Amino acid sequence: MMTPVQPDTALPAYPNGWYAVGFADELPRRGVLVRRFMGGEIVLYRTEGGAACAVEPHCPHLGAHLGHGGRVEGESLRCPFHGFCFDRAGACVSTPYGKRLPKARLGTHRVREQSGLLLVFHDAEGRAPEWEVPPLDMSGWTPLSRRTTTLRGHPQETTENSVDVGHLAVVHGYRGVTEVTPLEMRGAHLTVRYAFDRRTLGPLPRMRIEFTIHAHGLGYSLVETDVPELGVQSRQFVLATPIGDRQITMRIALGLRAAPDHRWANRIVRGPIARALAEVLMLGFAADARQDHVIWGNKRYLSPPVLAEGDGPIGAYRRWARQFYPGRGADAAVVTGTTS
Repeated sequence: MMTPVQPDTALPAYPNGWYAVGFADELPRRGVLVRRFMGGEIVLYRTEGGAACAVEPHCPHLGAHLGHGGRVEGESLRCPFHGFCFDRAGACVSTPYGKRLPKARLGTHRVREQSGLLLVFHDAEGRAPEWEVPPLDMSGWTPLSRRTTTLRGHPQETTENSVDVGHLAVVHGYRGVTEVTPLEMRGAHLTVRYAFDRRTLGPLPRMRIEFTIHAHGLGYSLVETDVPELGVQSRQFVLATPIGDRQITMRIALGLRAAPDHRWANRIVRGPIARALAEVLMLGFAADARQDHVIWGNKRYLSPPVLAEGDGPIGAYRRWARQFYPGRGADAAVVTGTTS
């Protein structure tokens, strides 16, 4: 009798990497936000000079929560309890007492503000990042349409969808899915390009769509999509951030532009028309995401999985994903065209 495959309950909840904690315009100058992050909370604030910062939530003096009543003064964050101020590096720079400054230091997190996103780096051992998410030129693209939701899931499993070819037809109804460019993994970056047929907008016929997936770690995926017949391109962000054991905040966002070499689209797809079209495409993107939410919210993580021909390179992906966990290294720095 065969032994049933058992779930791997040891999959760590909080893989290392860069994770979205919000959109840049959610944090105005002098603004303070609280975000759930890696089983706890972080506090985000923006200084008078415009720098985005992320810190531990509790003041190291007597433990007040800086996200509830804390305020920005110049380039510092002021505690609501005793008025201690901490600079961007976490050092105490002033108190109301007018005496020698205490050695209390506020814990800080590394932040990147780029492509309209706020990204925070997590490393279980407190190490500096060895890789970055490349910034994007946002000129010519519509402002990001976006959705945010909280659900049961894990960033390794959400990103696994990028190589799970079989689910594209079964879950999302894509037809004729083909691999245009083989899967390639270099360091923390994964990329693959697919094409498929799908109905696009309302009465329009099915069209051939090509899309390239770029994953940087397990929390940041960018899908670059081309619809040659319409002359439009989109960028779709899939941003899964762990907030608790098997709980994530999922942010999705979409920007649109006319293909640079498409004359008709460049005359038509601009201004309000482009923004309206981006919102229509976002409806389809969000509908696809909700289909995945149902799966993620009710599935088990199985290790090893029982893979079948046609699944896609799930095995190679899982070996690549090991590098993002404490004490685990990637089996290979470069994998190209691997299908098992």
